[in-house]
Amino acid sequence: MTAPANGRIPSGRFRELGPVNWAFAKLAARRMRVPEMHLFTTLGQRRLLFWTWSIYGGRLLRGRLPAADTELVILRVAHLRECEYELQHHRRMARRAGLDADTQAVIFAWPDAPQGDGPRRILSARQQALLAATDEFVKDRTLSDHTWQQLAGHLDRRQLIEFCLLASQYDGLAATMSALAIPLDNPR
Repeated sequence: MTAPANGRIPSGRFRELGPVNWAFAKLAARRMRVPEMHLFTTLGQRRLLFWTWSIYGGRLLRGRLPAADTELVILRVAHLRECEYELQHHRRMARRAGLDADTQAVIFAWPDAPQGDGPRRILSARQQALLAATDEFVKDRTLSDHTWQQLAGHLDRRQLIEFCLLASQYDGLAATMSALAIPLDNPR
């Protein structure tokens, strides 16, 4: 079955979203400079669940991990899951967090991207550990002892917990967007 170009569930309007979710979706679209935040106008139809999810997701975006680490994990999950919606939004957010276009290209090509030495080295050991852990987490739904030890060399206990929650949140979100065929906010 082929999903319709406008999504499997039509975007909610004021009636389906309620006044709070409708206003939130409008403000988010304005902030992101897109005509509509289809993710919010779709998920917002589950009113209270949407708010619970929004608070949880927002907390992960501003958690104990530095913004650059958070965006690196999100970009890698989105790349692995081929989730263009996540990529479209988080490429910009990653740039604001300090991950320029060259670094993003390496994140997408990793582990096959050339690294270089000294000042030409693009990814730090910490970033490489995060990428290895993200790949393994998404593929295997867990982390091997070896990968865990590598990651634990860079993150404290709370950050390790947050990493797992972040990777699973964006993996699940990518699956949800795929199943619901949520259209891009800025189709190219």
